[in-house]
Amino acid sequence: MLSWEYPPLIVGGLGRHVDALARTLVAQGHEVRVVTRGEPDLTDGVRDGVGVSRSRQDPLDIGFTTETLLAWSQANEHSLTRAALAVVADWKPDVVHAHDWLVAQTAVTISEITGARVVATIHATETGRNMGWLASPLNRGIHSVERWLTHRAARVIVCSTFMRDEVSHIFEISPGAVEVIGNGIDLGAWRRSAKASALAREQYAGDGPLLVFAGRLMHAKGVQTAIGALPRLRRRYPGLRLVVAGTGPFEPDLRDQARRLGRAVQWAGFVEDSELAGLLAAADVAVVPSLYEPFGLVALEAAAIGTPLAVSDTGGLRDLVEPGRTGARFTPDSPAALATAVESLLDDPQRALAMTRRARRLIAQHYTWEAVASQTAEVYAQAAEPA
Repeated sequence: MLSWEYPPLIVGGLGRHVDALARTLVAQGHEVRVVTRGEPDLTDGVRDGVGVSRSRQDPLDIGFTTETLLAWSQANEHSLTRAALAVVADWKPDVVHAHDWLVAQTAVTISEITGARVVATIHATETGRNMGWLASPLNRGIHSVERWLTHRAARVIVCSTFMRDEVSHIFEISPGAVEVIGNGIDLGAWRRSAKASALAREQYAGDGPLLVFAGRLMHAKGVQTAIGALPRLRRRYPGLRLVVAGTGPFEPDLRDQARRLGRAVQWAGFVEDSELAGLLAAADVAVVPSLYEPFGLVALEAAAIGTPLAVSDTGGLRDLVEPGRTGARFTPDSPAALATAVESLLDDPQRALAMTRRARRLIAQHYTWEAVASQTAEVYAQAAEPA
């Protein structure tokens, strides 16, 4: 496996995904080596049965900024490729699994040297992240690498049916070459705790219902839609509050929008998973108002906790939330539609509870790491078959 982040070097969700998948594959009897980016204080070794090799960063003064991202990625791949070459010098993989565009060149190089075919997981696309608009040379450059990687891969993995449609369309590959395997979750780590829930309500809730949003504060995550729905919701449910758990570049704009609402919006900042579980358990409704969402991991986490879900009718959220059965869906970018969805859950707690139980059964069947790893191993076997 090739990934530009891996614990303890974590930037976003990708590193956690690769970590959990690798560990579960090892537990199922597979031999897994991860090649990833290193830092001066991180060394190679074995992590929960996974052999981890870390690249030695070259002493180049190229920062990780928007202006230098492509140059930074090229420099990173040079060192990553050297680390991967050392791994395959005396060990031949059956497949090379590339996680997103930042490891594309390394994956293709190792494939050509070893003869092992590439499996590529596309966690998100540059087209999707920019709402279909590739305005800059940087956007177009990243898009071209993503396209190249998908065409060089024997099999492509995506996290939702929405992403399968997007990837096959924008990169012009057959939908039959794209496999949908949802993101995974450790159900044991996402259990309702009465004590943690009570503490979170004491900290954040008023004398009305509590809504929770968790995620990076970007325009595409749609927090502005949830804030826009609060005046109507608070007329119906005085004392209702929204907790925003996360940070990001859109935070100043969101705070400006929420300023006139007083204490209706509570800003929790970045929240660790252990604390987030308690916060989600405290919520009467978890809202996921994304404009673009390849999968929607926080919806999975909220459902695992047993919190009713109100999500945008977009992207991978459609795979998890079936309206009226596992949650409520609403039109993206519509405060009125979001308010209606939340009201439907708050007005009928027994029906909302039944939805959460069905959602947790769905997760136990399809979204545990054991299920995800087994499906991934099947894709590996297909990719490794002679052409």
